[in-house]
Amino acid sequence: MKQRIIGLDVARAFAVIGMIIVNFKMVLGKQGAEWAQLVTGVFEGKAAATFVVLAGVGLALMSNTPFRNNDLQKLKQARIRITKRALFLFLVGLSYMDIWPADILHFYGIYMFLVILLLKAKPKIVLGTAIFLILVYPLMMLIWQYDTGWDFETFEYSGFWTLEGFVRNLFYNGYHPVFPWAAFMLVGLWFGRQDLHDASFIKKTMWISLSTFVFIQLTSYVLIHLLSDGDAVLANELSQILGDSPMPPLPIYMISGSSIALFVITLCIRLGKKFDSNKVIQAFNSTGQLALTFYVAHVVIGMGLAEEIGIHELGQYPVEFSLIYALVFSLFCILFAVVWKKYKTTGPLEWLLRKVVG
Repeated sequence: MKQRIIGLDVARAFAVIGMIIVNFKMVLGKQGAEWAQLVTGVFEGKAAATFVVLAGVGLALMSNTPFRNNDLQKLKQARIRITKRALFLFLVGLSYMDIWPADILHFYGIYMFLVILLLKAKPKIVLGTAIFLILVYPLMMLIWQYDTGWDFETFEYSGFWTLEGFVRNLFYNGYHPVFPWAAFMLVGLWFGRQDLHDASFIKKTMWISLSTFVFIQLTSYVLIHLLSDGDAVLANELSQILGDSPMPPLPIYMISGSSIALFVITLCIRLGKKFDSNKVIQAFNSTGQLALTFYVAHVVIGMGLAEEIGIHELGQYPVEFSLIYALVFSLFCILFAVVWKKYKTTGPLEWLLRKVVG
């Protein structure tokens, strides 16, 4: 039996901490010092993309043995397990939508249903489907108005709990719509189907993904700069199409997000392998194994605590406070994970997930 790849959990820790930083900025406040806006902006769209790609890797590892052996019975069992987990995450995400409308877990559940359909597919087919989802999205925007339901001043979505609004938000114009965000999970499924113990493959993927990310970022910047010709208003409009903003999730963002996710994951795999006994790596390893717990906790506890005892209304804090609060909360998460893992093998919500769905 091959050894667990701790770098995946280390990457998962970085992803969830990045999401905490982005989400606290969104909820607590994003105006203020330019340095803090720059730091928090680094994680926007990228942490969540990495989180979803890692989920796809996890599903691949769960089903790799029956997939490679063409064991149809075991693949059927894997499908059942994934279906149960998808339903669990979908319902958990919906359960607190009223307090956290930017939840990713209920989208997660639907991405997983798509993975189930491709569980027997060859890696090339999986990657091809991901590319199709990315490329078809701009065509969808030509047919349907993207901002339907949205008030982008307040980031409120009207009609969410109606059938039409719910389906539109889920599949097309929500925070993490199935089209094209499910592509991130399929990229993870493709990556997880490879030999992740092959050091040369990991190194090659790391450099290719980093080069792709840098190329995409430079291309985006140059195109916006040249086409806007110094017009700030036009540059802002072009950045919606040619920039790397996650809303709307156009191809430049999706390729950028996929490439930086693979870079972070492969880098963490290499670091985890080289420094597997390092205390910092082990701390992040423990944190990554409790990622689901910390994702829900940062909404229920982190945001809830700020609302209950805060001296300002949510959204009115300076961005510096949002960043510091996120880092302090993340530090407590790391400390909790280190202590918890000394006595338990799984996190609280991870335990509940296994208890409910197996």
